[in-house]
Amino acid sequence: MSLSGSCLCGEVAYASSSPATLTALCHCLDCQKWTGSTYTANAVVPEASFKVTKGEPKFYDTIGDSGKKNRHFFCANCGSSLYGVLDVMPGEIVIKSGGLDDGAADLKNVGLEFYCERRLSIVPPTEGAKQVPRFG
Repeated sequence: MSLSGSCLCGEVAYASSSPATLTALCHCLDCQKWTGSTYTANAVVPEASFKVTKGEPKFYDTIGDSGKKNRHFFCANCGSSLYGVLDVMPGEIVIKSGGLDDGAADLKNVGLEFYCERRLSIVPPTEGAKQVPRFG
């Protein structure tokens, strides 16, 4: 099953010819700040399977909790968080699942939670997901 998604205004769209190889929640401070939320829900796909199909996203580089570079891609028009390229995960694209089409944002089975040491107290652990205190 392939994946596709877009930003809120529709100016940027993307697709992956591969299904997610990993579904994960990330509680790192970078993800909390980038989204203005308690964590991010992510679908990880091989970089070779991913392409931007419409528009040109902007990006912003940060140094994440891992101490390595995180490149965050977003729509310059509406500000939607789209995907990330993380030095700690070479060869992978980390799609923010909220932008996925056709119900794919519902990850159904989250395989992993990263940076659980930063999980906010209002968020319970996801049943069945491997819990990792840090990452990278």
